[in-house]
Amino acid sequence: MSKKTLHITNGNSLTNYLKELDIPGHILTWQEMLCEGPLSLEINTDEFLTKRKEFLNSFYHIEINEDEFKQELSVLNDTSGFSEIVLWFEYDLFCHINLLAVIKLLNEKNIQLPLFLVCSGRIKGETQLKGLSELSPDQLFNHFHDKVKLKDSDIDLAITLWQIYCGKDHNLFKPYITKKSSFKYLNACLKAHLKRFPNLKSGLSVLENNILKIINEKTIKSKNQLIGYVLNYQGYYGFGDMQILRLIDLLQLFYTEEDHKITLNRKGHEALIGYQNFSSEINNNLIFGGVERLNFSYNDKTNILIKTQLNVD
Repeated sequence: MSKKTLHITNGNSLTNYLKELDIPGHILTWQEMLCEGPLSLEINTDEFLTKRKEFLNSFYHIEINEDEFKQELSVLNDTSGFSEIVLWFEYDLFCHINLLAVIKLLNEKNIQLPLFLVCSGRIKGETQLKGLSELSPDQLFNHFHDKVKLKDSDIDLAITLWQIYCGKDHNLFKPYITKKSSFKYLNACLKAHLKRFPNLKSGLSVLENNILKIINEKTIKSKNQLIGYVLNYQGYYGFGDMQILRLIDLLQLFYTEEDHKITLNRKGHEALIGYQNFSSEINNNLIFGGVERLNFSYNDKTNILIKTQLNVD
């Protein structure tokens, strides 16, 4: 009996698409958003699961079904029936942090199968970056056919970056922003990650600043419309509507909602010009892996993080 391919996808949408197209093999669906919230270095532990359950419940009111989560990953307990593993992850930061975690987990379980990556992004003739679920069947099959085999150096790199993400010094990412690897979009994702910290001058992250720019430059009639704009113009972040809505709500001190219209108030205009540092007022107190976001500021002149001490309620 010939061995099968194990596919690991970054979400149900792609899993359902692959099933519709009858891609041969077994599909494991990775359902997490590890770009936000606290993490532990070792993934295959109760500590890791406890941290994720507490974070997702407190920030997004999501309840993890622990049995279902463990059942989905149980296929990794015995991979003798597989000949290879194909990782289906996209060009954005959301996917890349999850990708690092999956590679780290495979390493923890000492799984020695060949690893291949299918990663979407730039498509010939298209102006917008594309997610895997947005590709036509022909485009998706072409991506599958052109999958990239990960080298040992790629796997080592992924594990190193996971260790940095779970650590206390994210400036350690800087040397890897220019490092070549089989991860075509990794460099852009690392740059985008550093810009998630409050700007040294304004206290806004790049995405928070972009949200205020959109309100200032577009005619916005509702939060739903604003979410749509932000989703389309978020670059390499790949965040979902739930994450974007949380950011929009945190920025309420900068805009006014009235008469079916959202407009910047005076404080919003001051934030856009960097009149003062508003990070403590926004109080976006997320943890990124092992680092508290508000403990650092991003210096856009030097592209480094600077330790800050803010009193956060």
